[in-house]
Amino acid sequence: MAERMGRYQGQISFAGSPLDRADNIRADRDALGGLMNWKAKFLLLDQLMPLLDDAGRLSWGTLADAPEDAELVFLGIDREGGGEKACFAAVPAEGDAAPRMANPRLWALMANLDPGDLALYGGARSLIDWHARHRHCAQCGAPTKMAKGGWQRNCDNCGAQHFPRTDPVTIMLSEYEGKLMLGRGKNWPEGRFSALAGFVEPGETIEEAVAREVFEEAGVRVRDVEYVASQPWPFPSQLMIACHSYADDDALTIDETEMAEVKWFERADVASALKGEGPFHAPPPHAIAHNLMAWWLEKTA
Repeated sequence: MAERMGRYQGQISFAGSPLDRADNIRADRDALGGLMNWKAKFLLLDQLMPLLDDAGRLSWGTLADAPEDAELVFLGIDREGGGEKACFAAVPAEGDAAPRMANPRLWALMANLDPGDLALYGGARSLIDWHARHRHCAQCGAPTKMAKGGWQRNCDNCGAQHFPRTDPVTIMLSEYEGKLMLGRGKNWPEGRFSALAGFVEPGETIEEAVAREVFEEAGVRVRDVEYVASQPWPFPSQLMIACHSYADDDALTIDETEMAEVKWFERADVASALKGEGPFHAPPPHAIAHNLMAWWLEKTA
């Protein structure tokens, strides 16, 4: 049995929202209606893109700035400074079906947000994007209506209730004799490597998903799977579950339908990449794969 390596203790991007989610208020229409006053804050967005103020923070207006007839989602209560202000965002006309790396302007904007704003934006984006893409019932196809302040949609036709979706994804490092397995996905830029990842499928544990994905993508059997950390990922709405495992050998059989390359890297290579010095391009700091690689370097120092 390999030695346990412990969990990641650092800051995770998109986590740590400063808002009180106030679930008790979501279900109380009168209480929620009472918060929709001149003090309420309205998150200003360009569809799903964040708008920043002169200080580089998220821009806020009042409910008077909300588009007419827009569906408003209750994000939570802002208690900063001892006050109590309800926060809302509007559901855009359309969701985002583009690949997550297809909008470099978005990534540039997010890179300048402080951790609290980034977490707040990520949660709001996931929620309003889900509403924009789920306006009809998955059971009967009829239009649905928002409920519980935007944390539910109901179908009046068949009675079905629908809830914001979060998809679990394992993202994992596998090591063998001090080397780390990393991969480059199909259509990724040359030289960009990251941890392998894949959705957890029905009927399997996190540990089983890690083992299956590594074997499917790289042909390697792994063991001693350990949880390290997790991250909300709002593109559109995943929970990234970061894990570490040990490989039984280093012989690779790559699934070329999903992966462009899979390689083993020495510890010095990983350390250099995280510093931006090569020999490959590491994941950006707001991706949990970056945290996972930094954690591994610390644990193996």
